[in-house]
Amino acid sequence: MVSTGDKSGQQRRTSALEGLIYNPRIGSCWVATVSTLILLFYLVFYCFLAGMFALTMWVMLLTLDDYVPRYRDRVPHPGLVIRPNSLDITFNKSDPLKYAQYVQHLESFLQRYNDTEQEKNEDCPQGEYFLQDDTEEMTKKACRFKRGSLSFCSGLSDTNFGYSEGKPCVLLKMNRIIGLKPRGDPYINCTVKRESPIQMQYFPSEGRIDKMYFPYYGKKAHENYVQPLVAVKLLLTKEDYNKELPVECRVEGSDLRNNDDRDKFLGRVTFRIKVVE
Repeated sequence: MVSTGDKSGQQRRTSALEGLIYNPRIGSCWVATVSTLILLFYLVFYCFLAGMFALTMWVMLLTLDDYVPRYRDRVPHPGLVIRPNSLDITFNKSDPLKYAQYVQHLESFLQRYNDTEQEKNEDCPQGEYFLQDDTEEMTKKACRFKRGSLSFCSGLSDTNFGYSEGKPCVLLKMNRIIGLKPRGDPYINCTVKRESPIQMQYFPSEGRIDKMYFPYYGKKAHENYVQPLVAVKLLLTKEDYNKELPVECRVEGSDLRNNDDRDKFLGRVTFRIKVVE
C-alpha cells in the first residue's frame, strides 16, 4: 500500500517533468505530460534508426556494380528447362484445340529468335568462346541463334511443331549463369524410360550447344543475348499413342553436373508426354 508521502513525492516529480517543457511564466501553450515525453523519445529513437538504415543501404548500394553481381558462386552449374513450359504434355493429335496452347507457347517463345531480331547480333565463329572481357564497352555483343537452325521444330515449315501429326517437338535450354564456360562439347541427350527406345531427331545436329554462346555477361551487359536452344522431335508411332511416356533429357559431354540427387533439374529435366489418337 502506497503511503500519502509517496503519493506527494510522485506528484512533485510529475510536475517537475511537466515544467521541463511547459513554463507558465513565459506563456507556453503546450503542456507536456510523462506519456508525451515517452512518445517524443520513441519518435526520435525510431527516426534515428530509420536514418541509420537508409544510410547503411545507401553505402551498400554504392559498392554494387550494375553490370556484374557481387556474389555469383552459389549456382555453379545450370539447370535444364523445356518449352512448352509444362512437365506433363498431354494432347489429342486430331483435335487442334487440345494442342493449341503448346503451339502458341512455342511460337511466342521463339519470337526473339526470328531473323529480324537475330540480324542485330554477331555472326560468331563456331567452336570458340566469345570472350569480351578485355573490351572497354560495358554493353556486350551477342552471337546469333536463328530459329531456322531448329529445322522441323522451328515453326517455320511446320507451324504446328509436329503436334498435329503426333510427333511433337520440345525445346530445351540451359539457365543463364554469368561467366559460365563449359569444358568439352556439351550436347543434349534424351531417353525414354522404357525397354524399347523411341526414335528422336535433334536440332541443331546431334543436340550440340556451341561454345560461341558462352560466356554470358549478365542481363544488363548482354541485353540482346538469347540462350542457345536444342529442339527434340519425338518420332512417336501408333504403338506409342495413349501411353504416358516419361522422358529424361540431360546435358552430356562436358563438366556440367547432371546427376545431383538433391536437385533433379540440375543439368537435366524429366517430363511426361502422352499423345491421344
